[in-house]
Amino acid sequence: MDSRRTRPAALPFLVGIVVAAALAAACGGRPPPPPRGVIEGDVGDWKFRRYQEVLDVEVWVDGNRAQAYTATYARGAAEKINKLTDQDIATAFVTRYERPDGVLRETVKFVRRLAQESGYTVEEAKLGGVRVVTITGHGEAWALWAAAGHVIKIGGHGRTDVPEGLVDSYGARYPSQLSGDVLEGPLPEGPAGPDEKPAEKAPYDPDNPTPDLDQYDPDKTDMPDRDDGDDDDGDDE
Repeated sequence: MDSRRTRPAALPFLVGIVVAAALAAACGGRPPPPPRGVIEGDVGDWKFRRYQEVLDVEVWVDGNRAQAYTATYARGAAEKINKLTDQDIATAFVTRYERPDGVLRETVKFVRRLAQESGYTVEEAKLGGVRVVTITGHGEAWALWAAAGHVIKIGGHGRTDVPEGLVDSYGARYPSQLSGDVLEGPLPEGPAGPDEKPAEKAPYDPDNPTPDLDQYDPDKTDMPDRDDGDDDDGDDE
């Protein structure tokens, strides 16, 4: 058989795979989270410039290890005229946890603490269709939200607003889990339920049992009679 005639037959097959993938994306499929946390490529006019792993984890989740990644972007239009200002620079922080347990709860607690600090304005908002919390003040502006097993923060120092295009692109990869009552509603449940982890009970000691005050009923409890004949002063007469 003449192999030169059979090779082109593979081309329609490959084209079919590409078309199928494009149709799947067009039917509402979300792009997956990037392998190294952040988008290492251009996002519209925001040009990717630097990737870095960092040790600083802002939202701490007890017992749930995390790694943080950052990406820096520059506005292409400003680069063309060689005139970059703080408004033309943006940074994305992505913190990735080993498990999703407790991430949403601790994120809500984190933004509520920021709201109580003087100098910060913390507000609930929607940017690019993504439900976020905006944090402005002290010469910086950020959008922050929690996703499954992740915390995402986008903005920068010296900025007066948050780049909505970057928020939209990251939100597609990390769908927000924030509700509409982040600042005043009940805390999301953590790994141990709606409250903090209960303290562990001490092991039972028969020589020094711990009273169960929740079940204590003085009308049903027999107390030993005190022997008033005993002398407690240690004198024998």
